[in-house]
Amino acid sequence: MRLISLLLAVVAVPALLAAYVHLVEKVAGGKRGRGPGRRPGSTRAPSVAKPWLWLAPSLTLLAVFLAYPIVNTLVLSLRNADSSAWAGLSNYAHVFTDSKMLTVLRNNAAWLIFFTAGTLGFGLLMALLSERVRWEPVAKAAIFVPMAISFVAAGIIWRFMFEFRPAGEAQIGTINAALSALSPGFEPRAFLFDPSTNNAALIAVGIWMWTGFAMVILSAGLKAIPTELIEAARIDGADELQVFGRIILPLAMPTIAVVATTLMVNVLKIFDIVYVMTNGALGTEVIANRMYKELFNYRNFGRASAIAMILLVAVAPVMVMNIKRSREGRKARAQ
Repeated sequence: MRLISLLLAVVAVPALLAAYVHLVEKVAGGKRGRGPGRRPGSTRAPSVAKPWLWLAPSLTLLAVFLAYPIVNTLVLSLRNADSSAWAGLSNYAHVFTDSKMLTVLRNNAAWLIFFTAGTLGFGLLMALLSERVRWEPVAKAAIFVPMAISFVAAGIIWRFMFEFRPAGEAQIGTINAALSALSPGFEPRAFLFDPSTNNAALIAVGIWMWTGFAMVILSAGLKAIPTELIEAARIDGADELQVFGRIILPLAMPTIAVVATTLMVNVLKIFDIVYVMTNGALGTEVIANRMYKELFNYRNFGRASAIAMILLVAVAPVMVMNIKRSREGRKARAQ
């Protein structure tokens, strides 16, 4: 059975695509020939339907895998737990009134603010500092390495990093072991089980992973700033802080905005780190984690779908903003 599926994927799909291309060219493609008012060898104008025929496969895939799931999820969000009856807006009311869900929304807001600000800050700092060292590529590669690790692997690594043993026992967690060695009177802490530190610990892992991404994009933006402006400011007596605040930062703002919106889209959907490290326990749940539990643990399709729609609505404006800014950037470069 697997061999048949493999053959279908390797042979049948390309064959169907080739047949479709041949059919489109035959039905709507330009043809040479004679006709009223046509010179020998001239080409007939392409059919108006030809672009739509070329777009048909892509539009079909978008309709099946994007439009239909969104519409179906919206319908499910208006029904009860097992989708046997209409529930109206009660699932949405639950999201914004239930105490656990309010904690989830608060956690996502914390991720949105502190993760975005921390990643941007460290990314910009690393981008500025890496340009001043001799081995710039090596330094950037070392900082970018966490992005090459899967989120699940990173969560497992940092769960061991935050590992806790009671006072008096050997600390196998790197964080507690290092702090105990540096400060003999330090009391080991269960960072992931302490409500006062667990969310901060998770956000720190996210910042560690994404700083390399922010650094690479911001570094490219900084290199696009004309060096003549920076040198002229230094000649006029500006110190490094003034050069950064009045020249580098304003000129880098378009790149910073793009990185910020990208980080916001990703952090609103954050799931892997929370799922692997705490599974949302002790007040660390986020929207995506709660949606997963409602769907697979509690089998409440209505609430899970409502949370999914709220997540979509939260992400959509940021994506539209990012696309708009990208188009503006292309227009500016074209001019």
